[in-house]
Amino acid sequence: MPRVATDLTYLVLDIETIPDRELWDPPEPAGVPGAAERPFPPLYACRPVVLGVMWLDATLAVKRIGTIGETKDEAGMMGDFADFMAKWRPQVITWNGRGFDLPVLALRALRFGLDFRWYYRGEGYRYRFSEEGHLDLCDVISDHGAAKMTSLDGAARLIGLPGKDGVDGSQVDVLFHAGQIEALRRYCLSDVAQTAFLFLRYRLVAGDLDRDGYRHAASGLLAALESDGRFGKLLDGIDRKRLLLGD
Repeated sequence: MPRVATDLTYLVLDIETIPDRELWDPPEPAGVPGAAERPFPPLYACRPVVLGVMWLDATLAVKRIGTIGETKDEAGMMGDFADFMAKWRPQVITWNGRGFDLPVLALRALRFGLDFRWYYRGEGYRYRFSEEGHLDLCDVISDHGAAKMTSLDGAARLIGLPGKDGVDGSQVDVLFHAGQIEALRRYCLSDVAQTAFLFLRYRLVAGDLDRDGYRHAASGLLAALESDGRFGKLLDGIDRKRLLLGD
């Protein structure tokens, strides 16, 4: 039975991964033995260590912000995510989620033999040319590959957000093995929050929100971040006039 409009929710999603050393041994950079920077692993060897989300209701108000399964091992985290998706069937919002996040999660479901029917049998999650089920903002804004993809960092700064601030994906493995898991969670949630703001701005320019509706939703998201306590650095870097389209 189709969902009624009030049942619609949105799940803004981002994952952080490290190389799965059981499946892939990163080669040394050519000609530079011992160099810190190694090639990025193939998707099957990307092991999720943080799964960050922001859950929005049908009015685009924030229901919850956090990381899924943070006290569990990878299989437990993946199982919690699969259970959530099977129960609530939200529309997934990502930045390059079709190219990375969801393929990685699907491959890790194969790894653990998890029930991932929400993805394989759920309506719209795997169809690239519809915004139903999964809206990959990076893919849509690049006209599904017709234009060169823009980074989350670049798109975020375009609308008044700070973008990446001192940490990027290449440092995740180092931080994880240094025991800096809380720093990784904050980094992931910063990306989630900035993707959520980009989603709201996209809804505006695509004609799904008017200017007042956008400002209301973006102001509500700002207020949710301010009350959360984990987003001080992000909030300090926001150009609020540009973000809220102030006159």
